[in-house]
Formats: sequence, C-alpha cells, structure tokens
Amino acid sequence: MTTDADERQLLRRWRDDHDEGARRELVERTLPLARTLARRYANKGEALDDLEQVAALGLVKAIERFDLDREVRFTTFAVPTIAGEIKRHFRDRGWMVRVPREVQELSARLTMQRERLTRELGRSPTVPELAHAAEAGVEQVLEALGAADAYRALSLDEPLGDGLEALDSLGGPDAGFERVEQRHLLRSGLEHLPAREREILHLRFYEGLTQREIARRVGVSQMHVSRLIRRSIDALREQLLVPGEVQAA
Repeated sequence: MTTDADERQLLRRWRDDHDEGARRELVERTLPLARTLARRYANKGEALDDLEQVAALGLVKAIERFDLDREVRFTTFAVPTIAGEIKRHFRDRGWMVRVPREVQELSARLTMQRERLTRELGRSPTVPELAHAAEAGVEQVLEALGAADAYRALSLDEPLGDGLEALDSLGGPDAGFERVEQRHLLRSGLEHLPAREREILHLRFYEGLTQREIARRVGVSQMHVSRLIRRSIDALREQLLVPGEVQAA
C-alpha cells in the first residue's frame, strides 16, 4: 500500500527528473483506487471497462496537476479529479446511443403489440408472449426492449424538477468517495503498526472480541491489551492526520 511519503517521493522523481518509471509505479499503485471510483458509476449505460479506462486517464491527469507544495495527500486530490473525468465522459459521450434500424423497427412493433395484448389479456404481456406476437425471438425482444430506453436520448441539461438537471443523477458529491479515501488512508496507517497491534485491532474492531477475550487469545494481560489499543489508535491518528490540520480536542 502506498503511503504519503511514497507518493511524494514518486511524484518528486517524476516532476524533477522526468522519471517515467516513477510515474508508472505511482499509477500502478493508485490504480485500485481509480477502479473503485469507476465501479461507483457502473450500470449507468457505459461499460465498466470503458469507465475504468476513463478513471485511469483521470489518475494520470491528477499526477500531472498535483502541487507538491500543498499539504494534502495525493490520493485526496486524485479522488475528485478522477470523478470529474468520469462525469465529463458521461457528458461528452455517455448518452450518444446509436440503435440499429432493425432494432428500432422491432421496438415499434413491440409497442403496438404490447398495447394490444394488454387490452386483450387485461395485464402486461410476458416477454415470450410479446415475442410470439411480434414474430421475433426472445433475445431479439429483450434487445429491443433495452434499446427502447435509449431511443430518446435525454439531454444532460434537461430539467428533472426541483431545480435539478439530468447530469445531477449521474452522481454529484458522493460521501462514498470520502469513505474510499478513508479506507485507503486507514490501510496505509495500519501498515506502520507492529504485527501484534494490527492483530489486536482486528480482533477488537473486526471480530468484535472483548479485551478479556483478546488477552486470552494473544497471551497478555487485559490491561496490556487496553494499553496497546490506545497506543495503536493514537499512532493511527498521528499517522493519518493531514499535516497542518488541527486535531479536535
């Protein structure tokens, strides 16, 4: 896991020495974070592979734009940069859907047959019933039904009510991004702890064991477990605190 010091060292090598290997290494280390952000925009009409490529491009742009004089972690800067690149992708190309003519024609037939069957059956027809009525295969019907949603491309500037536009539905500020960054920072901080202290924190906060149960598990006194937990939390707090940030009392 990349630490703040690792990130800055790699960025400095790239910025000062044009070390392509340093930039490539930073991209590889931070790519899982970019992919996590891309997955948050999945199922919105774009293939996940495409979104991950866009996120990777956003990561590269973050590397180019990051100011090493700022007292902030690179990943903290990269998250909104990557998210912005993904949203621009949707704005520019995400809704430009081209539907083949034969699929459009089948979609039109299905609309008429659905209305007719609904009147005759007194309910919505099933896909096999639609396929039989339209003289088409079930897979063709499913494809046409899916394409029908893209037949009328929604403008990203179209109002949705309450002062919102269609682009707002693509995500906007998402607390999930902050949680991704927090998990990333936490994993980084845990790496600085001794193995026994990492194990104790895992037993306490992941498995939910009491201090007495942990003491029996690791072979130390309950009081010592309590001290190690407090010491570990203090160490994590010091490690994860952004430089220049004032710790709340």
